[in-house]
Amino acid sequence: MATRVTSTRFVGRAAELAELSSALEASAAGTPSLALLAGDSGVGKSRLAAELTERARDAGGRVLSGDCVELGEGELPYAPLVGALRRVVREGDPAFEALPPSQRADLATILPGLGGGSAEDGSAAEQVRVFEALLAVFDAMADERPLLLIVEDLHWADSSTRGFMAFLARTLCLERILVVGTYRSDELHRRHPLRPLLAELARDPLARMVALAPLTRDEMAEQLEDIVGSPAEPALLERLYSRSEGNPLFTEELLAVGLDGRGTLPPTLRDALMLRVERLSPAAQEVLRWLACQPLDDALLARLTGLEPAAVREGVREAVGSHIAAALPDASYGFRHALLREVVYDDLLPGERAELHAAVAGALGELVEREGERVHLTAEVAHHWLAAGNQPAALVASVRAATAAERVNAFHEALSLLERALGLWERVDDPEGLTGSDQVELLLRAAGAADVAGDPARQEAFLRRTLELVDEASEPRRAAAALERLSRAQWSLNRGDESVATIHRALELLPEGEQSHERAALLAALARVRMLQARYGEAIRVSRETLEAARAMGDRSVEVAGLNVLGTALGSRGEVDEGAAALREALEIARASDMPREVTNAYVNLADVLHVNGRTEEALRVAREGLAAGVPGTRGQDWLTMSSVEYAYNLGRWAEARELVPPSGRRRSGTLLFLWRMGRAMLALGRGDLDGARADLDYMERPAEESTEPQFIGAYGWMRAELERREGSLAAARAAVAEALDQIEYCSDDVARIAGVAAAGVRVEADAATLARDRRDATEAVQSALGRGEELLDRLRMTAEAGGPVESAELASGEAEHARARGEDDPSLWAAAAEAWRSLGRPYPELYARWREAEALVRAADRAAAAEVAAPALERARELGSDWLAGELESLAARARLRLADSGQPSGPAAGEPDDEPFGLTPRERQVLALVARGATNREIGLELHMAEKTASVHVSRILAKLDVRSRTEAAAVALRQGLADTGAPV
Repeated sequence: MATRVTSTRFVGRAAELAELSSALEASAAGTPSLALLAGDSGVGKSRLAAELTERARDAGGRVLSGDCVELGEGELPYAPLVGALRRVVREGDPAFEALPPSQRADLATILPGLGGGSAEDGSAAEQVRVFEALLAVFDAMADERPLLLIVEDLHWADSSTRGFMAFLARTLCLERILVVGTYRSDELHRRHPLRPLLAELARDPLARMVALAPLTRDEMAEQLEDIVGSPAEPALLERLYSRSEGNPLFTEELLAVGLDGRGTLPPTLRDALMLRVERLSPAAQEVLRWLACQPLDDALLARLTGLEPAAVREGVREAVGSHIAAALPDASYGFRHALLREVVYDDLLPGERAELHAAVAGALGELVEREGERVHLTAEVAHHWLAAGNQPAALVASVRAATAAERVNAFHEALSLLERALGLWERVDDPEGLTGSDQVELLLRAAGAADVAGDPARQEAFLRRTLELVDEASEPRRAAAALERLSRAQWSLNRGDESVATIHRALELLPEGEQSHERAALLAALARVRMLQARYGEAIRVSRETLEAARAMGDRSVEVAGLNVLGTALGSRGEVDEGAAALREALEIARASDMPREVTNAYVNLADVLHVNGRTEEALRVAREGLAAGVPGTRGQDWLTMSSVEYAYNLGRWAEARELVPPSGRRRSGTLLFLWRMGRAMLALGRGDLDGARADLDYMERPAEESTEPQFIGAYGWMRAELERREGSLAAARAAVAEALDQIEYCSDDVARIAGVAAAGVRVEADAATLARDRRDATEAVQSALGRGEELLDRLRMTAEAGGPVESAELASGEAEHARARGEDDPSLWAAAAEAWRSLGRPYPELYARWREAEALVRAADRAAAAEVAAPALERARELGSDWLAGELESLAARARLRLADSGQPSGPAAGEPDDEPFGLTPRERQVLALVARGATNREIGLELHMAEKTASVHVSRILAKLDVRSRTEAAAVALRQGLADTGAPV
């Protein structure tokens, strides 16, 4: 038999523990109370009581506890109180000695070990004296130390114990006592004897009613992590949560069977739950047998059970009153907990299950015929025919339910139903006659559902099976259509070269120059691929050929696809108005022709064209319009959402961007998963969370290497370069730039992505040249960085000539960076770059340029102007949420001793402070810094300046603090950049 595995960590229950702890503290101060802790079996009442016990003992209190016993009314009066006091009686607790003899005698009626009375003396008429004696002994104990009395399982309490609890509620006044009673709310049927007591206590001001709910999904994840020793796999968490519904005991019992969360229930739990069912009347048990198959309403229960209406009502009432069944919001009845349903269902014999499911399927099928093909109802019919073992009926019902699901755009559900139908296809006779279609048609429907549901891997599998069944020689057009769809799946799986090869293979199946729907669709697919690969010239040519073929055939769907490609390619090449016009035409045709997917695609492409041409505010409005008009949960809507993250980020609306990023990428795959990671990495880099950015970029590395789409290669390239640059890994940053440019520039004319990566590269080379100069490295290192920077700057110049305002802004930044690399940092170049980005409404690169402008002004010894630039930039960086950029500006202000306006002090140098000493160094510290810049040790500084080595060390520490740097190397670099190393002071 499995042994239950238990979490050692106390999970959740923070609010409930806080309330009980507050009651505990109040009781210690002389305000007693009675708390009733309710919850289903296994929800964690005893665990919470144990935590409270530990807190009480840590606070110096005393704890007594006892359990009620399930033996029936009157068999064992005062059971929990006797259990709580038996040990202290045996040990001769002084509290009993302080009682008057009469009260000791009254207590002896329930505690014979006290002496002075007999158990037979405790009649009902004298019960109040027993109550008073019990309170007296508890009060005496509490005089010494605050007392916590815990009474477990009040649902089994005898009448005397219930009477004593009511007595305490009426009598407690100033005693330092907290009484906590626990009970199972799922045990309280309508006539349960504890109910009157609960109703009475609920009105008492001293009573606290605390209800424990099941754990949330996050809390269960914490529980599982403690048990298995590492974060639980999402699939395991989902499986256990759906079965246990957040009940910690049930979760631990399920894990005991096996750490995969599958398998039958352990005998201990199954028997305990089944015992509750077996106590019910035959009518209630019959109701539960049917509910184990399906939640049912009164009419269906009456029809299926065959019981008289009165018997059905009483059976339902008893099942609900026993907390086994529950009334659902749709006026049907179901089980209160999934595991209760599971044990009843498992108790059915196989033949019984088949009969029950067949009867339910027949009854629900009649509802479908009367009320129409509602999605959930048709799916339930299919499920029950399959569970009944009637495979022909299950096949027909599954196809019918899939059709109903497709009608309401429930593509995930349609996909599951079609997969079930395909699994049944080979097992029945004459499936074509039953369903009215062939297997290829069903496979193509399943592939389409997988495509819309965002599962290209399953889409590919269905299409490959389709191609196995289609003979290319006898059915070339059908094969070509399947190949066209296969190319889309391959593209979504980031296999661009395979996708192109598949399109060409399909075109070879069709006669050269023929006008057909299949050829038009293949041309549209080829145009789309070339557009995504940023081969805009070819994409424009093929899309115009596509439009000619589509219009000749009257194929509006392919016409929309061709317009989508044409508009995107034109817009990406800088012909914004022409491209937008084509995309808006595609949008209008798709709307008029009821093509929701193509409507979304037009929105996606129109927003992207506007964004890459610097009209990001307009792009975000278009994306929002598309999200409002589309079908939630589809791939296109996901794409629009992730594109909106990028637009909001560029516009400086980072809080909005973070809200838009879905919390999990689990249901995404391929390019959508890449986009999800891309949005997270972008925001992390902006904030300065380099660890978070690295985690996402490491995932993106392989897909980016395998991709042929510049939009992904470019995004990964510039972000990886920026991450490595900021962490000081300049060689890795250079490699990222070089690899990305090699991939993009191979047969691509995407100037926007080339510009983004090249600009990041110029920034890297500026850092490399500056660092080499600061370290006084060989001239070769500086010249090498300048040479690479010049090559990248040439790329920026070419993209600016071919591109639009975004590429011009990248060039402005690149010119400023390259001047920094040459050691000729020019504030006016940085101001021009900042203005270029400001005009585009992109605050993040603007603020970066303002930081560099302020830095250049400090080097030019114009600290007043530097402060005027840095102060508003710092304020805006904080508002934006860029912690790293705000940190750089703060560091610059500290090193240069800039008095920023936001600090409440005047800008520029402090009053009385010389303008040529920005760091507040003394003449002696300037001498020490000059030696540090030359690489001298503390000992060498001491010998040179005739001071003790320890004194030199103190000077160096003060210099590091004033320069706001962490090492001697950084101090030397600052000294060299600021002209502090060669002071002219005598050494």
